[in-house]
Amino acid sequence: MAEFDIAVIGGGINGTGIARDAAGRGLRVLLVEQNDLASATSSASSKLIHGGLRYLEHYEFGLVRTALKEREVLLRAAPHLIQPLRFVLPVNEARRSPIMLRLGLLLYDWLGWRKILPATREIDLLTDPVGGPLRGNLHYAYEYSDCFADDSRLVVANAVDAAERGADVRTRTRCARAERGSEWRIILNARGQRQVTTARALVNAAGAWVESFAEAILRQQPKPGKSWKARLLLDKGSHIVVRRLYEHDRAYILQVADGRVVFTIPFQNDFTLIGTTDGKFEGDPAAVTPSGAEIDYLCGVVNEYFRRPITGSDVVWAYAGVRALYNDGRRRAQDVGREYELVLDERAGEAPLLTVYGGKITTYRRLAEDVLAKLAHFFPRTRPWTAGSPLPGGDFVYDGLETLTARTQRQWPFLAPDHARRLTRAYGTRVTNVLKDASKPADLGVNFGADLTAAEVRYLVANEWAQTADDVLWRRSKLGLRMTEAQHTALDQFMAQS
Repeated sequence: MAEFDIAVIGGGINGTGIARDAAGRGLRVLLVEQNDLASATSSASSKLIHGGLRYLEHYEFGLVRTALKEREVLLRAAPHLIQPLRFVLPVNEARRSPIMLRLGLLLYDWLGWRKILPATREIDLLTDPVGGPLRGNLHYAYEYSDCFADDSRLVVANAVDAAERGADVRTRTRCARAERGSEWRIILNARGQRQVTTARALVNAAGAWVESFAEAILRQQPKPGKSWKARLLLDKGSHIVVRRLYEHDRAYILQVADGRVVFTIPFQNDFTLIGTTDGKFEGDPAAVTPSGAEIDYLCGVVNEYFRRPITGSDVVWAYAGVRALYNDGRRRAQDVGREYELVLDERAGEAPLLTVYGGKITTYRRLAEDVLAKLAHFFPRTRPWTAGSPLPGGDFVYDGLETLTARTQRQWPFLAPDHARRLTRAYGTRVTNVLKDASKPADLGVNFGADLTAAEVRYLVANEWAQTADDVLWRRSKLGLRMTEAQHTALDQFMAQS
């Protein structure tokens, strides 16, 4: 008998979502990630839970409708990690007609089945405060709703829930070989240590590595006349972060001359996140970085709309990720749909293989349900369950974050307001597991800077698979924006010795 029912390869948002869903159905689940959780594309997104307003131009109504319906499902499941956000779309008649924009937003509202998020409204930029940062040639705009998410913490939350429901989560473990028979024999390499296990089914959710994994590890060969590369398009998206461009809490969506849009999003209180680019990528996804031309492109878009110009020297952080898109035959990466494709390879007498192509963070939960539906005839006595179930720390009302923050400060009055707010946004109701019975700052141990304490680091190591300073500063949090190199080094040393 196989040790596991399902082995999932890939610790990004799709892989952890699949592992969570399967574990919650009572299946024996193994999740394998070669690096840290969310170490690639899933921590390099635009950090939005959205329908994709621009996809309406490509008539992807099904994708947009599915994504819009998921916004409020995810908002209720993780109100600490996902918050409503209003987007201001300045009307630029040289790019798109106002009538087309208004009709598109009416359709966006209608498709969304909104119960929580407010509807679109029109704004006079000459009188409304949101017009203040913009150039004077922009006279009016539309404002609509979507959501902002802490993408990497969303991945970790899914992995935590999967583990608490019985999944075996192994990070920094590489699948070196998978041999197919009546069950999968899986050979793992965990930092030089060889491990062998078995599974009834294998799910390849390796994202940008999905095809290289199929070729090198699964030893799959393309059928005559076909190529693996015909199915996957790697699309590079780059983002930059600058000091806060404006004081209010709205985001902007800016129309670009090439037909794309660029977002400016309030980020980590003191910063603005700007992105993204789109471009075909070739090479090693692990080595992707923003180019100077991409940084200049994003700065140029901002400078076209905002009074205050920015240059590359204003960038305090830049990052890039590789989206693994399902190739539907269109020429430009920016025009390729974000719908996912699930390919089930089942053969008589052999264990099944399911490969995940494409997808986006907004629809990861639906993708996981569809994966289990594809495998339902192998695991017939399971039922969907995630739609109404909160993620760890998210067991409070969708608009209760401020109340939770205030309660946290009352219980631990020595916390500064910003510190309490950051902790509740990161951990939700599980902030009690981090702070425990501390009654004064010294009880939390060493402060490494930016209110990151030894108590929090120990919690992340014990409960969230954090092993290095980068795991803590750039994936479990974004405190790397506020830490010096010396503080980063001190944290690394502490974690190595712990």
